[in-house]
Amino acid sequence: MILSLAPFQGITDSVYRNLYKEYFTGIDKYYTPFFTGIHKDNSRSLKGEEIDVNCNDVNTLTPQILGNDAEEIIRFASQCQAMGYKEINLNMGCPFPRVANKVRGCGLMAEPKRVNELFDKIFNNIDIKFSLKCRLGYYNDTEIDELIDSFNAYPFSEIIIHPRIGKQLYTGYADVDRFAELVPKIKRPLVYNGDIFSVDDFKRISEKLPDISMFMLGRGLLTNPFLADEIKGMTFDYDERKKKLHHFVVSLYLERLRHAGGSPKIIGCMKEMWSYLMNSFEDSQNIWRKIKKINNLDVYEETVEIIFRDESLRGSTV
Repeated sequence: MILSLAPFQGITDSVYRNLYKEYFTGIDKYYTPFFTGIHKDNSRSLKGEEIDVNCNDVNTLTPQILGNDAEEIIRFASQCQAMGYKEINLNMGCPFPRVANKVRGCGLMAEPKRVNELFDKIFNNIDIKFSLKCRLGYYNDTEIDELIDSFNAYPFSEIIIHPRIGKQLYTGYADVDRFAELVPKIKRPLVYNGDIFSVDDFKRISEKLPDISMFMLGRGLLTNPFLADEIKGMTFDYDERKKKLHHFVVSLYLERLRHAGGSPKIIGCMKEMWSYLMNSFEDSQNIWRKIKKINNLDVYEETVEIIFRDESLRGSTV
């Protein structure tokens, strides 16, 4: 079984990924939040720490791009390969209207002819593993059916499917049964992604997908950073769990602060993380009321200490 961490803009950057690997062991594979604007060779977009091989493990990290221009994607692939990366990923799943309306992300799924032409140009001009992250479609869940021939025609290293449509965003439920229908039709390694928030969720979904051995965790892992370890059979007593989570959150804050030169702008990033992490606590709404109004570092630090001193985590073991 291989577990991967879904990319989240503003949260799962290199700082988060590297700290996560120090505290937790269950994730096998990581993806960068998407890159855009790779307009020329040796692009400035690829000069930062997010993709710097001195700050990332090229053997476990896959850079992701959001785009619909073959030349840009080929350029991205070439530059990533030159850095030593083994694989790149195309984001064809981002559901947000500002992206989809430009026929990028999930918006591409409604245009199968264009997608096929895009794949044809890419695979004829790259020499690096190429994977794809997508949904069932943008407007309806049958759009993916029009792409199956294209998926099977090209040597994708893996295809990650989140079984919702783009118009849903993250409402409703991931359609596991629809994913299961696609398994025998798509002749490429498949990764399931969607609505795995607990070990019970994982067991329920994996039982419906006996031929799938790769799963991507997203919001569930941001809510409960122990989730991947728990899925792989690890258990934690209550005190150990709370202590480790506390240390992780504080270490992440201090590392972000160091990278930002002490700037309070990191509070926004920490709030994004807490918008998920609050659900690891019994009184999640009370925690969010405390976190969301913070606008300076001292108050943030004090509030975090109060939370871990006074608030109770949900559960103590698997």
